[in-house]
Amino acid sequence: MAAAQGQRSDGAGEMDGAQGMVADTAPPPFRAAVDALREARLRPQVEIDPTRPPQRLAPFAYALEAAVVEDDEDLADGRLVLLHDPAGHEAWKGTFRLVTLVRAELEPEMAADPLLPEVCWSWLTGALQARGLSCGEPSGTVTRAGSHYFGGLAERPPASQIEIRASWTPREGAGGVPDAGAHLAAWCDLLCQVAGLPPAGPADGSVVTLPQRRGPRLS
Repeated sequence: MAAAQGQRSDGAGEMDGAQGMVADTAPPPFRAAVDALREARLRPQVEIDPTRPPQRLAPFAYALEAAVVEDDEDLADGRLVLLHDPAGHEAWKGTFRLVTLVRAELEPEMAADPLLPEVCWSWLTGALQARGLSCGEPSGTVTRAGSHYFGGLAERPPASQIEIRASWTPREGAGGVPDAGAHLAAWCDLLCQVAGLPPAGPADGSVVTLPQRRGPRLS
């Protein structure tokens, strides 16, 4: 995966990106939230690494990229970004914001389900609720797309993809620090559900998972 970098998004305070370090000048709540991300215990099928965060979305940002891998096959991938503005942000209604992208390939019959976008969005909110996490000011999109191949690629079967883009404001606890580790674990639950893996805990008959899909990880 890409090299790591945790830093002020304007470039100030940059440290060793290869180690995913955060500048000592970053506010203590942000450093504590990043530490919680690093210490989170995740499912063994999730491979995760720090990566370069987007620039200029907030004074401070930290990003992770992840893939769900089983039997040497990438089933889904995504990115989670932690944003922090110590002065607060009117649209966030808080000082932290989580931004995510999740992608996976689908079986064609699942992609044709008209309720798929609503179901995928419920997976996100359900993953947060299952871990007792409150979600402020949620917003996002669910996009499905199909690809058909021609010419030199005509032998490849049609492919369908799902993409979830979302953001939400985590509730801040003591010292203004959100439970970033729990939010990361919930996000990984979503990633595994989109990948078609069974729940990590006792099965819940109300949860619907996608069938495991063919093909390589999305580029």
